[in-house]
Amino acid sequence: MKVREVIAFKNYFEDFLIQQPKKVQDKIFKVIEAIETLQRVPSNYLKHLAGTDGLYEARIQLGSNIWRVFFFFDSDRLVVLTNGFQKKTQKTPKNEIEKALRIMREYNEQKRKEDGN
Repeated sequence: MKVREVIAFKNYFEDFLIQQPKKVQDKIFKVIEAIETLQRVPSNYLKHLAGTDGLYEARIQLGSNIWRVFFFFDSDRLVVLTNGFQKKTQKTPKNEIEKALRIMREYNEQKRKEDGN
């Protein structure tokens, strides 16, 4: 049973996903399924990004390769995927975090307009 709904905003996440090998896509879907179905998702899968207002990263690892998918919560039950990337350095690239924050602002602005505020 789902405890959360996961959606992708526009095509940012999908653009990233289709560029990944099938095995990586499968692993990403497993992590998304965990987010949807587990009340408490293990911290090795998810991490809040310090210094951001509600941005999280989902961690995907396959062999020695690492990927990150950014997301945020819209209410308690809705998870919005933003973008992803393959991690090649110890530190998460600042431009990837900035892109995720930009997508989050874009989502919130669009939602405000749709709500008529």
